[in-house]
Amino acid sequence: MLKRAEWLYHLLGSKKVAAILLLLLCVMLIPRTFTETTDIHLSTFPSIIFGCMGLNLLLCTVQRIKVLSLPVLIMHFGALLVIAGAVISSLGFVATVNIYEGTTVDSAYRWDEKRDMPLGVDLTVKKINIEYYSVPVKVGVLRGEEKVGLFELKTGESFTLDRYRVRVDSLEMPLEYLRLSVLEGDHLLGKADTSGEGDLPLDFPYDFKLVAYKNPSLKRVWVDLKLSKDSHVIAEGSTEVNKPLTWEKSSYHTTKIEADRFGLRFAGIQITNDPGKPYVYSGFAVMGIGSSLYFLKRLAKAA
Repeated sequence: MLKRAEWLYHLLGSKKVAAILLLLLCVMLIPRTFTETTDIHLSTFPSIIFGCMGLNLLLCTVQRIKVLSLPVLIMHFGALLVIAGAVISSLGFVATVNIYEGTTVDSAYRWDEKRDMPLGVDLTVKKINIEYYSVPVKVGVLRGEEKVGLFELKTGESFTLDRYRVRVDSLEMPLEYLRLSVLEGDHLLGKADTSGEGDLPLDFPYDFKLVAYKNPSLKRVWVDLKLSKDSHVIAEGSTEVNKPLTWEKSSYHTTKIEADRFGLRFAGIQITNDPGKPYVYSGFAVMGIGSSLYFLKRLAKAA
């Protein structure tokens, strides 16, 4: 019995087992890179493989601890942290939901559970912000039914209209209208847009129409979010590409901005709960330290 236990101990810490585990992991994960799948959650079986790889590395380190140099031991420890983080991450979840601007949801589709589940908070998309690069537009000015003028300029620029200065603030897509600011001297008289909305004085004599524009190039997209619980706001902030809103252990990412056939905008929000992330980052940092010490040692020997 003792010999069998010793044989198993050396087998589990062997390079052969490490190679087999790595091959199994590749067989499971590589096909996912060539298939179009919406299942973005890592299944349980790869997590078990990661756990076995961690055990293999731990036993390998213990068995060879007397012959391994300090830099290599540090790298092994860092790799163990990374593997531990990968296993711990499997305890988290990924959820996705589409939310119309100005609306609130309290549930999302959990990819591990394959169904909608409560978020534990109320998630509100306060505003969807889309910024374009400056684009040429043509603005028509009317006084009643009379055509007063046609102005060609770029968004962000302004034109003079009698004693007023009209600034073209932005082109709103896909609804195709302009947002305008009307100033009298240095005083902001009010806002208007070419769809007919605005807060200009009732006796303001002019109306504005968008006559033509060039297709704009997207510059930046971000979404203003609010998290609340029992009618109390617990977190607010913005999320955009590579810059999620983080609250407690969850991160809220913007995955898409689209509009339905009525022109109403909605945002695709991905909620990730990844408890293993600190361990993974710490592991990579430790591996970096070990690698640096290893190369410095090699350089010192070469010198």
